Amino acid sequence: MLDEAHAMPRVLIVMGVSGAGKSTIAEALARRLGWRFADADGFHPAANVAKMSAGHPLTDDDRWPWLQAIADEIDRVAAAGDHAVIACSALKRAYREVLVHGRGDVRLVYLDGDRALIAARMAARQHHFMPPGLLDSQFGTLEVPHADEQPIVVAIDRPVEAIVADILARLPAEKRNCVE
Repeated sequence: MLDEAHAMPRVLIVMGVSGAGKSTIAEALARRLGWRFADADGFHPAANVAKMSAGHPLTDDDRWPWLQAIADEIDRVAAAGDHAVIACSALKRAYREVLVHGRGDVRLVYLDGDRALIAARMAARQHHFMPPGLLDSQFGTLEVPHADEQPIVVAIDRPVEAIVADILARLPAEKRNCVE
């Protein structure tokens, strides 16, 4: 296992409830680092998307194959010596354990924001399969990452570039290779 305090991770998982800005922040972070960006939404089977689009929250049984597909992608990225930033809700610790599965080269970035701010963002966005009505189920499922998971916790009530700068400042400086 890598020493998380001193080694640059292979994969950053930008996590939080729907509407927290995972895709926006992860994509901007990947761009700054010069890493590949992946959105976990793209790993959902069609049945999951249809269920959420109809306003029904996913069950754990719905999520396990999706999480395993993302974990397999993380393993592939690391095995190839590549880097990626993945936007993924990863709401429960058990989900994060599937994704990270003891790897020291995967780091969580938790986007922390209050329900009112996130609800306003969800109401304003268009063309997304997750309806605002499922926000309560997202917060109900959320298990905030604990210190032993070594998350980078960032507040989302700031501009995207400020959030990305905050995340970058918490990564190992000597190994950072940012693209401007």
